[in-house]
Amino acid sequence: MRVTWEEAGWEELGPRVGGCRLPVWDCTAGLVVGEGAALMIDAGSGLREGARLRTEARRLLGGGRVTHLALTHPHFDHVLGAAAFAGVEIFGAVGLERVLVDERDALRADAVRNGADPGEAAEAADLLVRPRHLVSGEWTLDLGGGVQVLLANVGPGHTAHDLAILVRGGLGDPGGPSSPSGPGTGSPEIVFCGDLVEESGEPQAGPDAVPSRWPAALDRLLALGGEDAVYVPGHGAAVDAGFVRAQRDALARRFGVP
Repeated sequence: MRVTWEEAGWEELGPRVGGCRLPVWDCTAGLVVGEGAALMIDAGSGLREGARLRTEARRLLGGGRVTHLALTHPHFDHVLGAAAFAGVEIFGAVGLERVLVDERDALRADAVRNGADPGEAAEAADLLVRPRHLVSGEWTLDLGGGVQVLLANVGPGHTAHDLAILVRGGLGDPGGPSSPSGPGTGSPEIVFCGDLVEESGEPQAGPDAVPSRWPAALDRLLALGGEDAVYVPGHGAAVDAGFVRAQRDALARRFGVP
């Protein structure tokens, strides 16, 4: 039985698009519903969260399944749930696959350092599945029913492998989970930003960040979505272009770059 976004505990961001803020690290996952296909954006911090997202997606899809998974960047709270989506088509920025193979011990250690259960983190790292589809520029996914999604390699910035996901505006609602208002017209673009943008805290620049190029990555993000888009941060509530622009300028000042 299909449920609404609200019934599943998700926020409706637009026709056929929802977001879910996961507990503990406030990581945002997304779901884009096509006709016979569905894209999950990020997989959570471990197998438990990945399974939760998969189960909730099945309810939202009325028994259907997630067919595609996009990973916005290679940090544990976004990728360690990926094994729960084994068998789906997985996308990531080119180079992400090497991180998930060569640095899985570092991902596990980072999860434990941030409070994850050591056994659960080790199991999730051992079972990590790497993306089959690597995005070096832009990649358009057609999910059916007029739902098109653009995957764009806009980094480096927060990491060396930052992927943004643009859900094109103007989507209707032929049967997907939505508000009762019926088919949507003129809906805004929705951009899932990963941790290039954070709303619930200051953007984090770890050892794998590329600070000198982060503001330029946000310029590309703004060009991608435009002034009227809804921007979904990797952590926190959805924001507008003004928020992204202000964060871009603050990062430029913080790192001493134009």
